[in-house]
Amino acid sequence: MPVLTASDTIRILVATDSHVGYNERDHIRGDDSWKSFHEVMCLAKERDVDMVLLGGDLFHENKPSRKSMYQVMRSLRMNCLGEKPCELEVLSDMSENFQGAFNHVNYEDPDINVSIPVFSIHGNHDDPSGEGHFAALDLLQVSGLVNYFGRTPESDNIQIKPVLLQKGNTKLALYGMSNVRDERLFRTFRDGKVKFFQPGTQKQDWFNLMTVHQNHHAYTETGFLPENFLPSFLDLVVWGHEHECLIDPKYNPEMNFHVMQPGSSVATSLMPGEAVAKHVAIVSVTGRDFKVEPIRLKTVRPFAMKEIVLSAEKDIKKLARKDDHRAELTRHLITVVDELIEQAKAEWRETQENDDADEDAPKPLIRLRVEYSAPGGGNYDCENPQRFSNRFVEKVANVNDVIQFYRKKSSGSRQTKDAANMPEDSVLAQLAIDSVRIEKLVREFLQAQKLTILPQNSFGDAVSQFVDKDDRHAMETFVQYSLKSQVKHLMDVDKVDEDDLMNMVDLYRSKQEQLFAAGELKRVRRAKIRPKPDGWNSDFDGSWEDQPGAILFSDNDAQEDEDDAASVVAAPRGRGKTAGSKKAAAPAKKAAPATGGRGKKKVVERSEEEDEDNDILMVDSDGEESQLFVQPAAPKRAAQKAAARKASPIKRAPAARGSGRATGNAAGKSQAKLNFSQLSFPPARSQANGTSTKMQAMHDEISDEDEAFEPAPSTATVRSTRSKR
Repeated sequence: MPVLTASDTIRILVATDSHVGYNERDHIRGDDSWKSFHEVMCLAKERDVDMVLLGGDLFHENKPSRKSMYQVMRSLRMNCLGEKPCELEVLSDMSENFQGAFNHVNYEDPDINVSIPVFSIHGNHDDPSGEGHFAALDLLQVSGLVNYFGRTPESDNIQIKPVLLQKGNTKLALYGMSNVRDERLFRTFRDGKVKFFQPGTQKQDWFNLMTVHQNHHAYTETGFLPENFLPSFLDLVVWGHEHECLIDPKYNPEMNFHVMQPGSSVATSLMPGEAVAKHVAIVSVTGRDFKVEPIRLKTVRPFAMKEIVLSAEKDIKKLARKDDHRAELTRHLITVVDELIEQAKAEWRETQENDDADEDAPKPLIRLRVEYSAPGGGNYDCENPQRFSNRFVEKVANVNDVIQFYRKKSSGSRQTKDAANMPEDSVLAQLAIDSVRIEKLVREFLQAQKLTILPQNSFGDAVSQFVDKDDRHAMETFVQYSLKSQVKHLMDVDKVDEDDLMNMVDLYRSKQEQLFAAGELKRVRRAKIRPKPDGWNSDFDGSWEDQPGAILFSDNDAQEDEDDAASVVAAPRGRGKTAGSKKAAAPAKKAAPATGGRGKKKVVERSEEEDEDNDILMVDSDGEESQLFVQPAAPKRAAQKAAARKASPIKRAPAARGSGRATGNAAGKSQAKLNFSQLSFPPARSQANGTSTKMQAMHDEISDEDEAFEPAPSTATVRSTRSKR
């Protein structure tokens, strides 16, 4: 093997969980997230790295605000665009790694000068959603600022194909797996439906780097990704989603790879893991070796945290048996908070190059957790937490939640049957003050009681979709689906006694909860939306999707809606003759010029056959070889040509146009005939485009997310449209 030099080293700046847009409405902390991200991008330019790798959650929301998007695009353009050539060479078929209109790396685009490419996966905060299933990263990719890879369109069948890069004699296989719900991903790995692909040539010369965005710790039995699920041929795993900074790689002797957890660049909750100093790292890869250079971030707001137990404090322990001791206890706690403020400022000054005055230091984040369980039947008279926190308005950034009081867990007391049980006081205090995940809030609340019909874990997931993903119909769809499935289950039973009815409902609900927890029950698909009426004005009437009448709950409703739409189209407006004839004939003209582009198609096939030798042969983790990173095979195009030839007889449509014109003079009966002839065109059009209704049904079955994928138009339709123009 040749001697490797500095020109063979790939320098990668690694960062995760930037959460741009977090708490951006706060007048003190609103700019913290984008300032930290801007520092990371400036470090990439100052240190002259070859690429930047982001491990998910670039944005705090999957629909970031304009301010957040502006700040991210500004930082990327300022630091990643330039005339310095990028020395990384892509060896894999880029269309297999990057989807969308521009399915190639941005620095090979002749219209953009990219000096430092950014590669990123999506996390659980900025995941795809909405119509078209787009993510915020799709906007950055189409603008040429980010290379969005590691998508997981099917969470039940995941294929992970690396981006193959080379600089000098160093070869890098970059793997990425965007966030998938942890329970579903655990089941997919367990069932062996996750396949990794490796380069088929010189396999031992590639440095295998992977980034994931999943739970690293076992919060539940299946709510995390075990390290031993990942393949052993990896060399380094960059783990996103966990906010505690563990920047030094840890070696896993069982799997023979290292794991690095960079953590977040902004504190999104006042927890011990967030109080650890924030870092990013530069990973230098030379051949099969790597080294890590941690870099502490300087723009991160200082954060100091402490936990005390009042019964263990010598001067405070005796106050539990003393009357009117609130003022004395409050003075002691104020002293502790003042010490934390000075500690946070001192730590911030250590990170700066020059010692700045105290007034230049940002207001710190302070959290004091106080366990106030009194021994021997005593009692501690504590001040209201918010009133106590407001004493430090000019000193701290979090003026409403400086202190948190909690007690030790005690055995719960009995309550009446109909009363809603509440979680422990400590849990409520934690949920009320900290930045909380909605799933945790719902889970803690529902664990204290028992639902009769609705599955508990599915209920929490629906609430999460409603709050986090802005799915306005998530709760309504979930309730309708749960009630419908329960009724169907009871109707399928032959004989049901009234005494056993509730038992059967409870058993079915428990079964649904078990299936959902095991990842075998698919998430309820987002409800279909009726077409927007012709006279609807969103500016004056509001968004159509928010209206109660816009949602479809069953296929029967959809069929009735189609019939209503057809009758509206056929209704005479002004001159019924002209409107009816034009709309009846329009679908028949599209497939006619489909044969005009055959010559161009042959040229494309010849060029692809010439380029096949340049693609790298890939093999999966089981050792089976497959030509993955190549263009689609020719037989598929032959099938499309055949479909286009079958579509050409639709030229007979002018006869229908004539009949439509003839019936235009008739009464409402003939217009009804025009209606039914019009409804028969969409199936014919789908066949002309190479798409069948059977294929659309398959798309509904494959998709297990909230949104269904929209099939791309075939080449015949595109070329016929071009010929018209």
